[in-house]
Amino acid sequence: MPDAGPSFTVKLAENDTELRAAQRLRYDVFIRELGGGGEMVDHDAGLERDRFDPYFDHMLAIDDQSGKVIGVYRLLPGDRASEIGQFYSEDEYDLSILKQGGRKLLELGRSCLHPDYRGGTAMYHLWNGLAAYVAEREIEVLFGVASFHGTDPQALAQPLSMLHHNHLAPPDLRVRAQPEVFQPMDMLDSDKLDRRAAMVQVPALIKAYLRLGGFVGEGAFIDHMFNTTDVCLILDTARMNERQRRIYGGA
Repeated sequence: MPDAGPSFTVKLAENDTELRAAQRLRYDVFIRELGGGGEMVDHDAGLERDRFDPYFDHMLAIDDQSGKVIGVYRLLPGDRASEIGQFYSEDEYDLSILKQGGRKLLELGRSCLHPDYRGGTAMYHLWNGLAAYVAEREIEVLFGVASFHGTDPQALAQPLSMLHHNHLAPPDLRVRAQPEVFQPMDMLDSDKLDRRAAMVQVPALIKAYLRLGGFVGEGAFIDHMFNTTDVCLILDTARMNERQRRIYGGA
């Protein structure tokens, strides 16, 4: 009988032990692998954490065989953001257009997988868990920053320009990088784009959002602390077509 491959449980962290498991995976990916940092990072314990963690829901993908957390997603519903006074990404992006729209918002972040599980079905299971979370809470707009590795925008001129010209959010969803940190994305004219070369540089997570009909905000943010160049992704569930809904919902 052929091996069916690994099976996963997707759930929200329910206690400090599960939260620390998520923070440990984040440390391995964002600090050890990608060279990031942060004020509250605990290098001795190997935990990547910040002041927002207590307010977020932490979605975990657990390998049923090993019991290890191998994937995480951090989720902040809009009503909880009002308790903190801001969304996490408001330090990077002006979210006024979304906050004034009167729709149910969900901020996504800190998505990562253990290297051994990339390219397999683990992310698919996390997406299914996210779809269930969104449906249960009747979320209408999902957003969050996603990252390119590195802090040299010129090295990312092709993919950033392609995102700006081909996937810019419509005006009613178009968040903008904060003025003091605004990095223009349209560094190349549309006729200078090599879409194939550009897409090679686009991380898998951003490609996944684009396949679902996602958009990008205007302007990028250079995050020197995390050694990344960030774009803001926005997904409006009302604008998704049926094919995209089936992908997203795992049907």
